[in-house]
Amino acid sequence: MDLAPGANLAALRKEHGLTQRQLARLANISESQLSKIEVGDRTLTPAVAAALGGPMGLTMDQVLGKTPMDKREGPRLTALRAAIRDYDLPDHRSVPEGAVRTALAEAEKYRSKVDVAALKAILPSLLRDATAYAHAENTSTAWMALADVYSSVYWLAARHRWMDMAELAVARQWWAVEQKPNPLGMAVASRDRAGAYLNFGDIERGLTLVDRAIGEAQSTLSGDERDIAVGILNLRGMTLAGRLRDKREAKREAERHIQSAQDVCQWMNREMRVHGLTIGPQNTFTHELATRVDLGTPRDALGLTDNLDRALSGLPPTRIAPTYINIARAQLDTGDRDSALASLTRAWEVAPQMARIHPMGREVFRVVSSLHKRSNPQLLKLSKISGIPL
Repeated sequence: MDLAPGANLAALRKEHGLTQRQLARLANISESQLSKIEVGDRTLTPAVAAALGGPMGLTMDQVLGKTPMDKREGPRLTALRAAIRDYDLPDHRSVPEGAVRTALAEAEKYRSKVDVAALKAILPSLLRDATAYAHAENTSTAWMALADVYSSVYWLAARHRWMDMAELAVARQWWAVEQKPNPLGMAVASRDRAGAYLNFGDIERGLTLVDRAIGEAQSTLSGDERDIAVGILNLRGMTLAGRLRDKREAKREAERHIQSAQDVCQWMNREMRVHGLTIGPQNTFTHELATRVDLGTPRDALGLTDNLDRALSGLPPTRIAPTYINIARAQLDTGDRDSALASLTRAWEVAPQMARIHPMGREVFRVVSSLHKRSNPQLLKLSKISGIPL
């Protein structure tokens, strides 16, 4: 059965033979909170998922649940895993730089649009071509192109909670940038590696990695490249900080990273796209909003949305859709279930394929549908595209 995160948690708890009281005590949360999560009266947040997973020997992403996979996708994923496995066994053929660049731009376009089906289709051949090209050319540019492909592999795997592939992708990404040292590439790779710690719920180590990478970027880079590297790392840092269990420490660390990211963005009058990542005032806004929801201050998050259309104008769907999901989370937390449904609808209109893969989007829908008590046309529509029964 296709389960949203809170429902998946209930199934896992029963599998492990634990009562709600036992699991709540072991995770150091209230039994009432756990009960509300399981029945659909409250969302299962990433931080709580990590806390509840620990006593069961599960990672945060295991609690949130893997994205269901269409059986027809099996051969493509097998081909992608084989290409990752052959990282140092390149095909001995000539691959023009132009072909790699064109395919890489196509992959970034699919990633930005959250067109995961199209991205899955091209990644296996792109990874093999980029591997052959990097080994043959052996230049910093060629190895960075390969690292960028691994970044897309990581993005795809992390969104589906295929954590074995995600971990391997960030390891290969780092290996690629190390072949011809590239400080900006190393900052990007560190950002993705910290994301893997985020996916597993290992927040403290993720923050340590981010701070180390910021220090290295500040000492090895200069000018725009230094600001870009520091900016993207602080975006990851604020996301990690917002999920610390100690909320006092979480707020302190989050504010530090938010301020640092805003300082970097002061000179930017537009969003910049670098190695598949967006950095600028608008993307910093989307990260700050999400972080304030994670900090448990939904009214502060909603207070940032007065000029939402302007704030999101020009951003790719991969940023717009999660922002509406986070707004829906904040609206749920303030008791506005109708607005939460409208925001979630907007998210899935912007990026329809996100309905099947975004754990918080699926969790918000589960809670919204539970709180509405009676189905309506909009709930029925979202149920159909998400695959979550009412």
